[in-house]
Amino acid sequence: MTPAPLASRLRVPSGPLFFPVTAFGPDGSVDMGAFRAHVRGGVEAGAAAVFACCGTGEFHALTPEEFQGCVAAAVEEAAGRVPVVAGAGYGTALAVRYARLAAEAGADGLLAMPPYLVVAGQEGLLRHYTELAAATSLDVIVYQRDNAVLAPETVVALARADGVIGFKDGLGDMDLMQRTVSAVRAEVPGGFLYFNGLPTAELTGLAYRGIGVRLYSSAVFCFAPDIALAFHRAFTAGTPEGDATVNRLIDGFYRPFGELRALGRGYAVSLVKAGVRLGGPDVGPVRPPLHEPAAEHVKRLAELVERGRELVGTAHPGAGA
Repeated sequence: MTPAPLASRLRVPSGPLFFPVTAFGPDGSVDMGAFRAHVRGGVEAGAAAVFACCGTGEFHALTPEEFQGCVAAAVEEAAGRVPVVAGAGYGTALAVRYARLAAEAGADGLLAMPPYLVVAGQEGLLRHYTELAAATSLDVIVYQRDNAVLAPETVVALARADGVIGFKDGLGDMDLMQRTVSAVRAEVPGGFLYFNGLPTAELTGLAYRGIGVRLYSSAVFCFAPDIALAFHRAFTAGTPEGDATVNRLIDGFYRPFGELRALGRGYAVSLVKAGVRLGGPDVGPVRPPLHEPAAEHVKRLAELVERGRELVGTAHPGAGA
């Protein structure tokens, strides 16, 4: 584990937050060598943190043993240079089990995925996340999306709970998010963290920044770290020149990428994984129930990456390698 508290490591990141894919071999098993190369390449490219075995990393498709092995490998490859946050999900009992496996593997924190299947009330969601946070000494970031939508007062209660340091929004309801940020700011002193967790979060970065949310996950960093880094530098600068670069990249790369991603179900993972294969280690296919993107869509992705690199002035780096 890294020596400094996780919140302080994430508060002003030096680069994008990296959500690596999980590599699988031809026989369908985890390819640990390719996974290590992918994580190591991301850290060396300038990632500020590694979020291992989360949504992009196909948490849903991993056995507990595979999960722990991948988290341990990510910790070893990060080697204390950046923190490692691991996913944890399903019902409370299983989420706690994954949390403890992550702690044993040396992770610095947890990204609490939505509970499995059920649409729970606020009281149940609060109990779920507080019990998860109490199960280990790891700091927890709660991920709002799909069937886990939290009222502002629930987030206030979580912000007061020991071990919960942040809130990642994958819903995109800006009215709700503004009310949440305001409620926590008014009632809980301190630096609670917020993350834009929408797919292709760069697309909505300026809108989230307007309500004080500057941290975001970057799936693009997996396969085009040079483009993601250029965007991150411009976005964090917050200057007119930086915002002009942000808008140029949104118009020329991120919006077309978002539109391409929307052409297939599960493309938020499978198209990203195909992008890694274009220029980095062979991380293999996705596991069912996800499916591979169409060949035409992968071709369009390769062309789009080249266009993005023209915009930032880089030439064919090993993406994700």
